[in-house]
Amino acid sequence: MFVRLFTFFLTLALGILVGAQGWSITWDWQGAALGAALSATVWVMSDLWRGHRVLHWVIREELEQLPTRWGLWGELADRMRRIQRRMRQEVVRSDERLLRLTAAVQASPNGVLLLDGGNHIEWCNQTAAQHLGLDAQRDRLQLITNLVRDPAFVTFMQGETGEQGVVIEGRLSRPNAPQRVSLHWFPYGEGQRLLLSRDITALEQADTMRRDFVANVSHEIRTPLTVLSGFIETLQSLPLQEDERTRYLDLMAQQSQRMQSLVADLLTLSRLEGSPMPGMSERTAVAALWQTCENDARGLAGAGHGATGMTHDLVFSLDPALQGRSVAGARTELQSAMSNLISNALRYTPAGGRVEVGWKLHPQQGVEFWVDDNGPGIAPQHLPRLTERFYRVDRSRSRETGGTGLGLAIVKHVVQRHGGQVLISSVPGQGSRFGFMLPLERFNDSGGLDSGLAGALGPAKQERHQD
Repeated sequence: MFVRLFTFFLTLALGILVGAQGWSITWDWQGAALGAALSATVWVMSDLWRGHRVLHWVIREELEQLPTRWGLWGELADRMRRIQRRMRQEVVRSDERLLRLTAAVQASPNGVLLLDGGNHIEWCNQTAAQHLGLDAQRDRLQLITNLVRDPAFVTFMQGETGEQGVVIEGRLSRPNAPQRVSLHWFPYGEGQRLLLSRDITALEQADTMRRDFVANVSHEIRTPLTVLSGFIETLQSLPLQEDERTRYLDLMAQQSQRMQSLVADLLTLSRLEGSPMPGMSERTAVAALWQTCENDARGLAGAGHGATGMTHDLVFSLDPALQGRSVAGARTELQSAMSNLISNALRYTPAGGRVEVGWKLHPQQGVEFWVDDNGPGIAPQHLPRLTERFYRVDRSRSRETGGTGLGLAIVKHVVQRHGGQVLISSVPGQGSRFGFMLPLERFNDSGGLDSGLAGALGPAKQERHQD
């Protein structure tokens, strides 16, 4: 401001001086007044021109190069440029924060939709678009109830509160793979709504499995308990012959054994689900597992474990490439899985049927343990559910053979804990093949400490036995 006043008065003084004296020595008051007016006019016009340049500079937003660098207008232009730079930096930072926030919302496993006061879509992330079958760009500003026509959802959106939520079928829902989506909305801003979606398919399936599990366990235990209670009441209230008493006690022992087997399998499943994954440090000779497996199979077949209490034709086949090797993992778990598969084959194969047990190395895939039988086979629609707990193709026949419905579930848990895969194939009327494939790294050894044990046991027998 001082410079501005100084230049004004300096220009005015020069104008007066030039106007008063001109080229003469005498003082002329009229000339002084005229010189003052002209100099003031020149200064004002110059100042207005500089102000116009600054205004034009601001309008065109050419803030990088200053139109003037001195005087009041120069100071004003410089300060405006500094303010503009700070504003641009703040806008850049705000945009970066918005992008980070948007990326975080996009990465959320839950769907997020922003709706205006009329329930029109202002924005949604990809998860919400997937849940509700929307297109984030195409459906912007569309009415949400026109796009999601589920009656329960429309009623839900018309309500005064959305905290209680609603559950509808997701757009990816299929008859064989249902999808369930939970929705809640919350008010925010000026009449706007925040709509949240969540895929609860796994939760509902887990809840259904829990209810089915409790119901199945209750049913499986209640059945033998009813039989036991009936026999106990009979023994207590009626005089019986010795042979009748013996038969009743045998039946009671069978039901008691059935409950014990069920509890043992339940405890095994609980232990498998709650214990840490088996590592690579514990190793067991393949020959030792194979020998135990063969002995157990002979014992079961010799005890009349088949469908009619008769023996079976058993064949064992161990790949020579596995002899002398050891497997990394929990021996008791692997032995349990192998025994369950053999027991199932013997249980459901008719008397005199053929059961083959083998262990084979596939160099590019892994090591396969398999059990073949020529039993009645299983229809294709049952195969995907065979490893579910208590799932049975024929419930009455399963109870007759003494199965608990948990054997294949135990096999699945054991195999998954060892990084393997359960393999099941069957043709009705021709038989079934149950087994599992373990990764090669669990067998990648040179025998180690187990080689001595493997040598002591000798090569596994590869011959046909008639038990």
